[in-house]
Amino acid sequence: MKKAALHNLGCKVNAYETEAMQQMLEENGYEIVPFKEGADVYIINTCTVTNMADRKSRQMIHRARKMNPDAVIVAAGCYVQAQGEQVDECIDIVIGNNRKKDLIEILDAFWEKKSVRETVIDINHTSEYEELHLSRTAEHTRAYIKVQDGCNQFCSYCIIPFARGRVRSRERMDVVSEVEKLAQAGYQEVVLTGIHLSSYGVDTEDSLLNLILSVHEVEGISRIRLGSLEPRIITEEFVKTIASLPKMCPHFHLSLQSGCDATLKRMNRRYTADEYFEKCELLRKYFDHPALTTDVIVGFPGETEEEFEQSKAFVDKVNFYETHIFKYSRRQGTKAAEMDNQVPHEIKTKRSNEMIALGEEKRKAYEERLVGTTVEVLMEEPVTVDGEVYQAGHTREYVKIGLKTEENMSNRLVNVEIENHLQILR
Repeated sequence: MKKAALHNLGCKVNAYETEAMQQMLEENGYEIVPFKEGADVYIINTCTVTNMADRKSRQMIHRARKMNPDAVIVAAGCYVQAQGEQVDECIDIVIGNNRKKDLIEILDAFWEKKSVRETVIDINHTSEYEELHLSRTAEHTRAYIKVQDGCNQFCSYCIIPFARGRVRSRERMDVVSEVEKLAQAGYQEVVLTGIHLSSYGVDTEDSLLNLILSVHEVEGISRIRLGSLEPRIITEEFVKTIASLPKMCPHFHLSLQSGCDATLKRMNRRYTADEYFEKCELLRKYFDHPALTTDVIVGFPGETEEEFEQSKAFVDKVNFYETHIFKYSRRQGTKAAEMDNQVPHEIKTKRSNEMIALGEEKRKAYEERLVGTTVEVLMEEPVTVDGEVYQAGHTREYVKIGLKTEENMSNRLVNVEIENHLQILR
């Protein structure tokens, strides 16, 4: 029995694919071992979203080679897809996007001494959705399910359309079948995720709303969450419909990137700040205090102090529950990398710190209103806080809550009265 170790870098889609590859290995007689010395095969599912992601991908590949010089090193995913022929020579097998499903076949060919170092297709000219499946996940209560791949947006800072290709959607009933199996295995919550989730169905005459409605019918599932959404999908019909679904969680991540129209235009984002704000208000019209979260980039090329202040004022106005702040990272191969007026690192750091402080203020304000209320929590695991044992889980808004008890409540829906701030965990 050969021993295989896997390491994942990057997004929830990557995590899904890594778990799917692990299940394939297990089903074909491989023993899964920790990512340390002793494995016969090391599989690194790489990321290329930033230069730092590239660096981490290279580091993990070299770490694997150092741990066992005789092992087979497999590098899969976005970094090797984007690198093409320039990938590191220490890699034995290269598996690009849309070929992870062939992992076992590729490994078998390698063991038979066939030449299979590079298996990267032209990702930008394929319409095939890569069929991967899960019957369980690393988490015990919540399952992330990949339903879509690729992106057609070409934001000026983003390399992902070149690494993932164009939009490809998974067949709706295939998603439903997987959700049914996960529900039978005891999972109560599913998160529908993709590279550009809002584009689900544009290539198959289907829609994300139809998918949500179908998943909602699956018995045993208590909660449905959505991955990152684009503002354009938030229409009156969409919000009114999902608000009528008891299983839909009032927790929405809407990508913003900037609250300044001039910056949004340079980013090639396809909305204005006012349009974005209207979408947030629409969600608040149909959901009671939904948790709205977002991403913001500071220090994008050409961002003046005035533009940053506009973006900061907009974030202040929207009142997000959580704001994830990123300093712009110059990514070779994108239009933004060639733009004039690149912002100095020290200015990006200053702006990032200011935006992080504002985000913390908004987070605390959102959580403050929970004290004194009773909320439904899907319990996940025990945690220790200041020497006290709590059962921890998340509300429907994805706020982490602790209940002081040593009783194992994993995978139970429990109504918890929040008596003080100590029960709101980070």
